[in-house]
Amino acid sequence: MNQGNAPQTTNQSSNLVDVLETVLDKGVVIAGDIRVGIADVELLSIKIRLIVASVDKAKEIGMDWWETDPFLNSQAAIQEQDKLKEENQQLQKRLEKLEGKLAGNGR
Repeated sequence: MNQGNAPQTTNQSSNLVDVLETVLDKGVVIAGDIRVGIADVELLSIKIRLIVASVDKAKEIGMDWWETDPFLNSQAAIQEQDKLKEENQQLQKRLEKLEGKLAGNGR
């Protein structure tokens, strides 16, 4: 009895792998909108977009946001920190200039 189930499970696994390979190769987009309202007054609107694709396919269609997201990419996090340090230094210089002008006017 168990021998009869084994080929079927293998066939189902094979079919699942084929479907998954096709989905990742071609990509699948699922889109939907949820709107909540009372008496023709919209209270909440949510747009949901989901794409399932391989990394290569996503890059091919221009979706590479994970490469620049500092929470997902350590290199992007370092770049973000460097930008913040530079901005902080610029703000400190501006503040020093303003304080110098104020001190000069106070005499």
